[in-house]
Order: sequence, then structure tokens, then C-alpha cells
Amino acid sequence: MLRFIKYFFWFLAGSILLFFILNLIFPIKFSVSYSTQVLSDDGKVLHAFLSKDEKWRMQATLPEINDKLKRAFIFKEDKYFYYHPGVNPFAILRAAFNNAVYHKKTSGASTITMQVVRLLYPAKRTYLNKLIESFRAFQLELNFSKDEILQLYLNLVPYGSNIEGVKSASVLYFNTVPDKLSLAQIVTLTVVPNQPVSLSLNKNNKKTAEARKKWLKRMQEEKIFDIAEINDALNEPLLAKRVASPKKIPHLAIRLRTLFPDSAIISTCIVSTIQEKAEQITSNYLKRLYSKNIFNGAVLVIDNKTRNVIGYVGSNDYNDVLHAGQVDGVVAVRSPGSTLKPLVYAIAFDMGHLTPHSTISDVPVNYLGYSPENFNSSFNGKVTIEKSLATSLNIPAVKTMSKITVPVFIEKLSEAGFKQIKKDKKKLGLSTVLGGCGVRLEELTNLYATFASNGVYNPINYLKGINDTTKISVVSPASAYMVTDILSQLIRPDLPNNYQSNYHIPKVAWKTGTSYGRRDAWSIGYNSKYTIGVWVGNFSGQGIPELTGADMATPLLFELFNTIDYNSTNNWFIPPEDLTFRLVCSESGKVPSDFCTHTVSDYFIPKVSSVLKCNHLKEVFVSVDEKISYCMSCIPQNNFKKKFYPNLDPDLRAWFDAEHLAYDKIPQHSPMCVKVTSGNAPQITSPLNKNEYLVEKNGEDKLMLSCATTTDVTDVYWYIDDMFYASAKTSEQIFFTPHTGSIKISCADDKGRNSNIWITVKNY
Repeated sequence: MLRFIKYFFWFLAGSILLFFILNLIFPIKFSVSYSTQVLSDDGKVLHAFLSKDEKWRMQATLPEINDKLKRAFIFKEDKYFYYHPGVNPFAILRAAFNNAVYHKKTSGASTITMQVVRLLYPAKRTYLNKLIESFRAFQLELNFSKDEILQLYLNLVPYGSNIEGVKSASVLYFNTVPDKLSLAQIVTLTVVPNQPVSLSLNKNNKKTAEARKKWLKRMQEEKIFDIAEINDALNEPLLAKRVASPKKIPHLAIRLRTLFPDSAIISTCIVSTIQEKAEQITSNYLKRLYSKNIFNGAVLVIDNKTRNVIGYVGSNDYNDVLHAGQVDGVVAVRSPGSTLKPLVYAIAFDMGHLTPHSTISDVPVNYLGYSPENFNSSFNGKVTIEKSLATSLNIPAVKTMSKITVPVFIEKLSEAGFKQIKKDKKKLGLSTVLGGCGVRLEELTNLYATFASNGVYNPINYLKGINDTTKISVVSPASAYMVTDILSQLIRPDLPNNYQSNYHIPKVAWKTGTSYGRRDAWSIGYNSKYTIGVWVGNFSGQGIPELTGADMATPLLFELFNTIDYNSTNNWFIPPEDLTFRLVCSESGKVPSDFCTHTVSDYFIPKVSSVLKCNHLKEVFVSVDEKISYCMSCIPQNNFKKKFYPNLDPDLRAWFDAEHLAYDKIPQHSPMCVKVTSGNAPQITSPLNKNEYLVEKNGEDKLMLSCATTTDVTDVYWYIDDMFYASAKTSEQIFFTPHTGSIKISCADDKGRNSNIWITVKNY
């Protein structure tokens, strides 16, 4: 007996030594190709892709494998799974005895671990392969925990066709995830893998239900589960039906899979309920626009607090091949129209140049050949910044852009994550603020989320649990609030037609945009909780006359807000501590002077906003009959009086004159005055100084001469290369035929003041 024990000990020791030697020589190596799953914030499968070997093999994580799933599979497949080292010697002896006595296979000896080996290394069933299988089973137990081995098994078990793993079966047959399965569904999944053809779900549900009932009875006898729960499972009908694989966010799913090709599970921040609503609303809305030849739309929903993207609609119909539905509108580079204007004004607020009630002239301008026009091709004269932004006037925005400078604006956009603008920064100019650049919907939407977050930029998050902590203060909380206050006003032209009376208007701050040629319609809105960006148009770039941000994009924006966050008026934005009120002159928006008779309340940033006093009026010495004005050099000893006249900027005065709009003009200067002042010389507005002009060779191309003067000027005199050319009234535009080469152009007014410019003319 002692000798037997001794031999057994040496055999066991030799076997263990041999195992470790073979383990070093033949280490266990395997790679499982899983289907890529794109999950929602709560773990639902939103989109799935076939594995590299064309299988539906979705990986179930350990948290998804709940206790019921474990107990059911272990009871059916390997009761002693947690007690053996990979191979169950008692099961082998029992199987050998039964095979010898009954001359047939009545029970198997394979453990769950051995089945995993067989699934990882498929081979013919021979004694040699069985021995190798046992060796690999020991290796698995050495390198992995029991739960990890069970997880591998549940991810590899076959369910017929190209479906493998309990998660694939759960999603494709029961339209749910493993940890949401009922007991009846769990037991169903335990009986199919041994006979995946004869017990095929969907095709042989009746036979499968009978096998399930048999195993439920056994579990009842062994008290594996609560009796009441088993009774419920016995009465539950088997309604397994093959459903299509989830394809709910194709654009984002494809984008993320491209970024992470080797990831089996991609967990996103998408909130499934919001995603479903956004998809349905966008799809239904765009169908109503088909009759207008508008076929595409995209939507992005951001949680302002976390910057998580919780809703993503790349296009209204991914399968619409005719209208390029597979294009991802969230990342497509498009012209932003007027949607960048709020940032221009916010920067100007921070630089102290402007406040909401500051005034600016909305009249024709020319910047080195660039002459912007308003959307409706009209002009408004003097307007406040508040009105300029609320009504989306173009010329005041360009003037403000000129004041803050293009490089400053481009730098702010670069800080806010605008990649194409950063790439093209050397090519961009004043037209950038009106849409002369390329942006993406995700960039634009996050810019407005920045306004909703006290002016602080954070990159948006697509992946759950992966947050970029980068924080950049793009604008101050004070300027962000002033922009929000203006954009939440309802008296504005970009309110959709009939919306004021017929529809519910959500409490949001929003801005619309329409690109040149009416190719892109934008509407971006936010409240304290969410920011939603909407783009509507055609991926083909076809312009549509009816396509505007107000009429085509904003109704969709409002519908989304009314569905996702209806009547959300709580926790609206409050002014920051560094923003306060002051009284300003209603005519200029500046600190009132003694002559200011009307004041209004205006926001301002202490120690930042300008404190210049109002100068909208100018005190002038005039004759008693108000026909002659005097300067200090020619003022008479008597027969004069003081009077206030509008102190208009030259461009505004020139526009008044050109449009024949009446205003109180300063009388002509005293002809007896002998002093010629050098200040306030005429400003030559056309042509432009140091510009190059192309004219047709031997043609009759003409260039226009125009200027802006002070109000006391009546006539101006034009000179070409120091030779007198013509006299004209101040508001009169005249033309001349230029010669090639360098040309000097001079303009003198009737007060003797003169200005010069030089241009170059070439033939084409």
C-alpha cells in the first residue's frame, strides 16, 4: 500500500512537472474576434457589426452575467465547475463506466472549461485531441479566474447559423441584453447550444419549449431557483423571434468603429430615449420638406453640464442612397452663415468696445473691396448692438469684427475647437463672421454650449467614462450672459412664420444662420440643461430659395426642445457677479452727457466697458438765422448763438444724404473765415487706397469716385494725377476712365481740406 502511495506521489509530481514544462513550450494563446457593439449610456446595444469572421459574437461583460445566468448554465453543464481544476476526474470515471456498461455514451465528461477549449481550438473528437483538450483546460484554469472562464464560455456557445454567445442570442432573439432576461429566457438559452440545429430558436420554438420545460422541472427538483419563479417560467410562452441587428446610430457607430477598430465594446454617452426621439422627430420633419426639394438634416444634442453628446443624428435617413443619406452631417464641413456672430459681439464686450445698448451704423461700407450686405439688402441707419445681434444684421457684425480684428476672432474659434478654421486661418478675413469659412455641426453646437457654460469651453464627449478635462475660457461669464440675454428675445425676424401664435415656443436662447446661396440652414439653441444644434439642407450642396435658418431649421429645433425638455424654465441663467447695470444715453449707448435727455438701463462690465461720455450731439456756434456756422477763429462778437446738431459719423451722414433722408445739418462755415483747418479732410471711399484694379485693354472700363465729408461741406473737387478732373456735391458719385499704371487721386472740400490716395491699374 505504501509502495502504491509512493508511486502515485511520484506519478503525480511527474505529471505536474511535465505540465509546467509543456506549458512553457506550448503556452495557451487565443484571440477571439468579437462583434463590435456600440452601447448607449445605460448599456443598450444601439448598433452592432459582424465580427471579422462574419459572426454575430457579441461580448457579454462580467456585470451582464448575473447570478441567475451563472446558476442556470452551471447546473446544466457543469455542477462542479467551481470545484475542479478544469478537468473533473469523477465525471470521467462516471462516463467511462457508463460507456462500458451500456456500450453507448449516456453522459459527457466535458467540463465548461473543456468546452471553452473545444470552442477556441476546434478539432476532431479523438483520444489524442481529448488529451490535448484536458491539457489546455488546465492551462485555462492556471491563467484565468473561474468567472473569466465562464464568461468566455457564455460568449462562445453556438446558437445556430452565425450567432454565438448568450448576448448575441439575447439581442437577436429576445431584443434585450443578458442581465434583463427572464428566467424562462435564460433557461431557453441553456438548452439550445447542445442542439443548435434541432432546437433552433424562431424555427423550432415548440420543441425548444419542451426541452426548456424539462430542465425547469429538474431545477425545481434541485431547488436551484425559487419555486414561484420557476412556476412563472413554466407558464411563460416562448416568443423567440429573430430580429434585425441594432442599427440605431449608424453614422456615429461607423465613426467610432473606425477610430477604435479593435474594441469589442464601445460605450457611448448616448441616452437611448433622447436618441430615439431625436431620430424620429428629425425623420418625420424632413419628410415634410421633401416637397420643397430639401432632403437632408442633422442634429446634435449636448448635455451642458458634462459636455456629453446624448443625441446624434448624422442624417435623417441613412439608407437614402438617392440623397446621400450615408453622409454624416454632424462632421460635414459647411458654411455657418450668421451663426458665428454671437462670438464676435461677446469678444467686443470683453474688450470693452461695446455693450448691448451701444450704437453702430448699419450703412454701406467697403473694406478693401469687400462690401457686405444685409440679408434683405436694406440698411437701418443707426442701431444698437442688441438689435444688430437679435435681427442678425451683417454690416454691424463686420464692423465689430474689424474692431476686434480678424486674428483675435480666429484665435478664439481655434480655442473653441474649430479645426477647419484653425487650418485655414491665413486665408480668412472679415467675411468669416458671415459664413466665409468651414465649420462642423459638432463644433458649432459646442460653441453655444460654451455660452451656456459661462463662456468656458470643454471638448465634447462621445465615450462614456472618458472625459477631457481641458477647460478654456473663451469669453467671460459676463459677456456670455449678455449674449444669452439677447438671443433669448422673441421679438426678432428669425422666429419661424406663424410660430408666435400657433406653436409653443420653448424657453431657449437661439441663433439661426443661412449660408450664401441658401445651401445651409442652421439653428443652434440652448437652455441651462441642453444645447441642440440643427442643420438642414442638401448634402449635394444644392441651394433652395426657401432654405433659411429661421423657416427650415428653427421649427425642428423648437420641436426637439419641446419633446426633450418641455417647459424647462427652471434654473434659467442668472447674471454673474461681475456684470451690473448702468444708465446710458438711448442715442449712443454711452455714459450720458448733460445734453442727453433720454436714458435706458444697460448691462456693463465694471473696469472693462468703455466709460466715454456720449457725443451724439455737437455744440456749434451759428448765426441768429442759423444759416452760417462759426469756428473759434471766426466767431463774431455778437449776433450768434449756440445750438446742438447731430454728431453723425461720416458714413452715416453720407448714407442719409444718398438716401435723401432729412436731418438737422450744421450750416455752412462762415465764408469770411480765413483759417483753413487740416482736420476732417474728405475720406475717399472709392476707389480704395493702395488697391490694384484690372480694366479691359483698349476698353472703356470706369472707376467710381466717392467720398465722405463733414456736415458743413457742400462741394468737393476731384483731381487725377494733380490735374483737376471735376467738382461734385458731397453725396454725388462720379466716374473716370483710368490709364494703366500708378494713379494719384485727390479730393478737396470747399473748406480747403485735402486727402490723397494712390492706386494701380492693370489690363486683363
